[in-house]
Amino acid sequence: MSARTDGPRVVRTAAELRELTGSIALVPTMGALHDGHVQLMKHARPLAETLVVSIFVNPTQFAAGEDLDSYPRTWDADLARCAEADVDVVFAPEVAEMYPTGVDAPVMVDPGPLGAILEGEQRPTHFRGVLTVVAKLFGLVRPDVAVFGEKDYQQLALIRLMAETLCLDVEVVGCPTVREADGLAMSSRNVYLTADERRRAVALSQALEAGVAAGRDGAEAVRAAALARLADFGVVPDYVAVTSPDLGAPVPGEARLLVAARVGKPRLLDNRALTLGTSTPSPAPEGS
Repeated sequence: MSARTDGPRVVRTAAELRELTGSIALVPTMGALHDGHVQLMKHARPLAETLVVSIFVNPTQFAAGEDLDSYPRTWDADLARCAEADVDVVFAPEVAEMYPTGVDAPVMVDPGPLGAILEGEQRPTHFRGVLTVVAKLFGLVRPDVAVFGEKDYQQLALIRLMAETLCLDVEVVGCPTVREADGLAMSSRNVYLTADERRRAVALSQALEAGVAAGRDGAEAVRAAALARLADFGVVPDYVAVTSPDLGAPVPGEARLLVAARVGKPRLLDNRALTLGTSTPSPAPEGS
């Protein structure tokens, strides 16, 4: 397949992907692309000869009653974003291409114990769908490297674990969360926020800042500081958890603080790295 000459080439089938040659970097997305996605693409651009961005709203990661039908779809703007980031190929398959035996396929990827905590506890079928579609994308695109954002930190950890466990021969790279000027993590679902909800949504990033500042006093102090800041904005979290970098029990040293909360209609996620002091850590991961 020749390199693009006037914007990215759009392909929709596995047969077209098989024409790709040389090293490949993949940025999987569900579209509704924003500056955070563009940063992922720009990070991926020098990592391989061909940069592929997938745009596919994956039905198997949405539970009944979630926003599959209303998830924002902005095709023309997405293509412009991809051109801005010097993307070579946009892979935009139909559902039947990704799930030839149907979305109730008999074989799916089991996320295991790590997929049952935090987001997995809140959305029990979510990571099964995420890992299945990512495994399919890896099989179809055959990338040498795949780039994901750290905003969905548990997802990143699970994809890394899947790639290692299943010997998928893909380097999984995480990129720092891209934020608005006031600290809100960029997300396609931010478009759902009303003006008042948008103001309150900064509670998540501010809670993380408060938690990080309390890190020297241990995990319980981190959670208490984060919860107090959320309460200042009237935001009730689904969870606030302090974990090790691999989402295990926290110990003094490098750690991760994760928060999820519904602000109006959208459910928002955020996280930050932090350093824990020597106070006795809390059992992990635990919710609020």
